[in-house]
Amino acid sequence: MEEKETYYDAAKETMPVAERTRYMNESLRDIVQYAYQNAPAIKEKMDKAGVKPSDIVTAKDLEKIPITRKDNFGELEKLKPPFGGFLGVSHTKEVFVSPGPIYEPEIPDTQFDAVAKALCAAGFREGDVALITVSYHMVPAGHHFAGGLEKLGITRIPAGIGNTELQLQIMRDLKVTGYLGTPSFLMTLIKRAEELGYNFRQDFQLRCALLGAEMLPESLRKTFEQDYGIRAQQIYSTAELLLLGYECNQKSGWHVPEEVFIEIVDHNTGKQLPPGEVGEIVVTPFDKVFPLIRYGTGDLSSMITEPCLCGRTSPKLTGLLGRVGEAVKARGMFIHPKQIKDVMAKFDQVHNFQVKVGRQRQRDQITINLELKDEAVDKQKLTEELTRTFQDICRVKADKVDFLTKGTIPEEHKLVVDERSWE
Repeated sequence: MEEKETYYDAAKETMPVAERTRYMNESLRDIVQYAYQNAPAIKEKMDKAGVKPSDIVTAKDLEKIPITRKDNFGELEKLKPPFGGFLGVSHTKEVFVSPGPIYEPEIPDTQFDAVAKALCAAGFREGDVALITVSYHMVPAGHHFAGGLEKLGITRIPAGIGNTELQLQIMRDLKVTGYLGTPSFLMTLIKRAEELGYNFRQDFQLRCALLGAEMLPESLRKTFEQDYGIRAQQIYSTAELLLLGYECNQKSGWHVPEEVFIEIVDHNTGKQLPPGEVGEIVVTPFDKVFPLIRYGTGDLSSMITEPCLCGRTSPKLTGLLGRVGEAVKARGMFIHPKQIKDVMAKFDQVHNFQVKVGRQRQRDQITINLELKDEAVDKQKLTEELTRTFQDICRVKADKVDFLTKGTIPEEHKLVVDERSWE
């Protein structure tokens, strides 16, 4: 028998559509006014466009404000370090560093509420013990999850990345019931447990998983749920904006939490598109710390506005349908073309290069294709030095380096290519 749906904040999550519209319009007016007065970069872009805060009355009026794009954000921060003029408070308690590099200030309390909603929708309850398997180093992911768990009264274990056998021991010793991390690492844990002779379903108490940073193929979800009895639901988030969508028990799209407003827009014009049409995800968070008004993620999706059987009245994103920029997300980290150029600039031996992201055994595979100026090079030494530099700059490890005949890579080509396919 399916568990009755439970909400973290039922009043907001199930508010009538008309009330939700009023709430969103009021919240947008407030955050635009605040950002204009407190974040110099927002004032500057609105002044250049001839837009005053009083011009923003409804969500439709957001079209008047130019979009700030993710692909350019690192450069904007370099021009006005460290936050590009987008910081909305006098000082920040923490600074996170994501690939790019992009600097992000402390996580606002509103985002911990958003995570709590996602956790509650995924079956996490007070008294659970949850294993957080994402990084606590530099990036905000681990701290973000931890704040949401605290809101629900759930014991959290900041396990971080790797150490598979130790994590399995922790899961058994502490009777872990919840998992937060990537789907691929969850499968790694399960398979390693089986290699060690365990029956995962019988010997472990894991019953729910909140999964992000990677796509979750339906075949893998089915494996988790049917073979191992683990309720598996996805979230959608970015390092700068944090949680932007989460699944409910219907698993029919990502509910947009009330802590952000999302538009689906035409990438070229910035104009809002109607429900069902595919466009770029543009976000305005209700975040006074980092009020990124109209931030273009570069991700493509469409919006569902029909009521959901779970009882939540928020619109839903249909999933990720591609990207408009050249950055590609692999194993939870964006790989930017500029980062690739920075890596290769350190190696005079390289004539041409391209990074390809594929998928093998439920894991992202990163391949660096190289053409050399001169074949008389110590390829093993170059491979070792290049993969080390790649990991230092891109914050994710390449799986292999392939040396190609000169002329194989076209002169005009994308620096990062996503070759993955999803069911």
